[in-house]
Amino acid sequence: MKETIAANLMEIHGRIAEACEEYERDIHDINLVAISKRHPASYIQMAVAAGVHNIGESRIQEAEPKVVELGPIARFHMVGHLQSNKVKTAVQVFDVIQSVDSLKLAQEIDRRAGEIDRTIECLVQVNISGEESKSGVAPEETLELVRQVNEMPHIDLTGLMTIGPLTDDEDDIREAFARCRELFKQGQDIVGNGFDQLSMGMSDDFPLAIAEGSTMIRVGTAIFGQRPPLN
Repeated sequence: MKETIAANLMEIHGRIAEACEEYERDIHDINLVAISKRHPASYIQMAVAAGVHNIGESRIQEAEPKVVELGPIARFHMVGHLQSNKVKTAVQVFDVIQSVDSLKLAQEIDRRAGEIDRTIECLVQVNISGEESKSGVAPEETLELVRQVNEMPHIDLTGLMTIGPLTDDEDDIREAFARCRELFKQGQDIVGNGFDQLSMGMSDDFPLAIAEGSTMIRVGTAIFGQRPPLN
């Protein structure tokens, strides 16, 4: 499996390079987060050995034992929906929370991080496609949430995250990503230079996200293979 993960990562980096060349992006501006949801800690070790620096997880109860077992071998990102009652654990387990989607959640993150004298990096998640199945703040409410979160002393607000629309229409996907990029630019006017992460693009659509300004892509299946079923 080690060789498979390493080979998959080489292929992903090749696709990133191709997209950067095609869309005139600097490859050094693109960060890769390897999504290890439902894969064992040993797979994370293999990915890190192959050069991965950022690992993403979606569920607290799954991520916590992996992080405890592995220690600080990478930066761990929370990319799934986060419930307020799981925040106390989240601020101890994760280095980055990409899924801040409400003022209530941000306030709880700020409070719990303050209790352990920590400032935690966060991104505001935008539901750019408006699909009911997706989490995230509505586009028209995004900038107000950015303003509110930016005032919180124990949150370092560094950007936006979104999930592309569930469609095969590349024009629709690019249009959605372009709308998020415009919100990101407006967020930079509010927060300043530290607001520099635009997390969008996954295994199937990350070249289109790179075309529209993504600085961080989240890739799971194309690195680790199909996820095993939930127990």
